[in-house]
Amino acid sequence: MQRTLFRRGCMLRPLEVPFRYLFGPGPSNVPPRVLAAGGRGIIGHLHPEMYEIMNDIKKGIQYAFQTQNNMTIAMSGSGHAAMECAVFNTVELGESVLVAVNGIWGERVAEIAERMGANVHIMVKAPGGVFSNGEIEKALAKHKPVLFFLTHGESSAGLAHPVDGIGDLCRKHNTLFLVDTVASLGASPIFMDQQNIDILYTGSQKALNAPPGTAPISFNERACQKMFNRKTKPVSYLFDMAHLSNYWGNDGQPARLYHHTGPVSGFFSLRESLAILAEKGLEESWRHHKEVAGYLWKGLEDMGLKLFIQNKDLRLPSVTTIAIPEGYNWREMLQYIMKHHNMEMTGGLGPSTANCLCITTNMNMFINHCI
Repeated sequence: MQRTLFRRGCMLRPLEVPFRYLFGPGPSNVPPRVLAAGGRGIIGHLHPEMYEIMNDIKKGIQYAFQTQNNMTIAMSGSGHAAMECAVFNTVELGESVLVAVNGIWGERVAEIAERMGANVHIMVKAPGGVFSNGEIEKALAKHKPVLFFLTHGESSAGLAHPVDGIGDLCRKHNTLFLVDTVASLGASPIFMDQQNIDILYTGSQKALNAPPGTAPISFNERACQKMFNRKTKPVSYLFDMAHLSNYWGNDGQPARLYHHTGPVSGFFSLRESLAILAEKGLEESWRHHKEVAGYLWKGLEDMGLKLFIQNKDLRLPSVTTIAIPEGYNWREMLQYIMKHHNMEMTGGLGPSTANCLCITTNMNMFINHCI
């Protein structure tokens, strides 16, 4: 039988990638040093040298999270991978989960928990709304969840949600406290151990200035007790921490066994970005983001624009959101900016889509390119 070969077409052309200023909520422009790290020669994902790099990554994440948790790794995947890993490993079928929804990321966690069969309860605020500790405790007492989720850096609204005291409430009600810092880590202060956060995760592509594809996550002893004493296996094999803890050398076993092929180049890049953060220092990174964000906020307001989060103390330094002026088509504005200035800015996400524009995700990158 004669077979027909499909044409090779565009694959015969050289790869072309335009330069863009990435001022949306991620990914960010990557510094040359991080790009160079990701371009190093590949080694095996089970080589001793790779284990050493993974150990360095673990230490870097512990510093960035301000935690001593042994069960600290980087997921092979985006921030969503860490999000699913957290829920899949700590929640079983039918268990109660409480989710604070004030933007897209609470919506995502609620859907993930529903899909794996949890009994999901939601607390809802308009985009950018803040939950009081009193409201949270009331919901904890009512629903008795095994897990409570809150977004620290809600990029769809530009909100940095207060965290102090919530971990104490979760311990009082025997609930694990899960916090998303994908858009805020490195830009806004977070103290995992001091704030009694049981599970914390982030993404590589935001203020950490690395390419997308790796997602740091950490579990404390309370979380480990829950996920390693469950009655059933997690719904995902790839995200099963019983395997991943061995892959990362966290389970005390003498040998690391094959589980999956990790993103070797991605780990190179992540290690370098964590090294840059350590060299700069967390306090200086937080200060830098806040200072430059202040310049940006003032400049926007001097132009007559209204910021979506009115309370300066609640604004996320890494993602500034602008209320869309009445009568303007935000999609047309963003298309114009991209066409004439090679700048990516974005609209809101999820419930904030029609309300705001998101700009300038990473102040370190903003400074490097524009000052």
